[in-house]
Amino acid sequence: MVEDDEEIAQLLSIYLQQFGFSIENFTSPMEGLEALKNGSFDLLILDLSLPQIDGLELLKEIRYFSNIPVIISSARGSVTDKVSGLELGADDYLPKPYEPIELVARIKAVLKRSWKETQPIEDFGEFSIDLEKFEIRANGELLHLTKGEFEVLKYMLESRGKVLSREAIAENADSIHWDSVDRTVDVIVSRVRTKLGDTPKNPKYIRSVRGVGYQFL
Repeated sequence: MVEDDEEIAQLLSIYLQQFGFSIENFTSPMEGLEALKNGSFDLLILDLSLPQIDGLELLKEIRYFSNIPVIISSARGSVTDKVSGLELGADDYLPKPYEPIELVARIKAVLKRSWKETQPIEDFGEFSIDLEKFEIRANGELLHLTKGEFEVLKYMLESRGKVLSREAIAENADSIHWDSVDRTVDVIVSRVRTKLGDTPKNPKYIRSVRGVGYQFL
């Protein structure tokens, strides 16, 4: 974090630590710049109103050598500053004042996007998801899935063990239209089961939960 207000930096650092984040703050933007060049960080929280150099100029310098995800956290909330920050490569812009829990949510969202961009393949035991190719493999064998089947199985794998309502499945599948949620979800799940060699009566992967939805075992 590059934040010259030490009180704000300390409060944010203590708060974020509750969520498992380890924070290193620099009140000097030039020291923060050097730390980024020589250290290893997952994300940068950047104030704009800084001594020595404006935060937007600092971001421009950072983008010469690093693609680190950046969340701008600033009292400067003008449209011009927001647009400039995003055009210079910021991933998000959070105007002060804000509730710290919102910053937590923004950090998680940005890190998730960043992780998916750098790690296009997700592994789930015998299953793997290739996010670039929109493919899912089971034990190395490609499953020939429609877009809807891919979206549903991907969501189930990412939520394995949880009981998922039909509505939750539909919300995470762009291919499912809200005018026929229950029927469409059931049809797609049935097709996915067939392609996995699964059976409703003796499920290895997908269990039906009466009155609720499904659970990926």
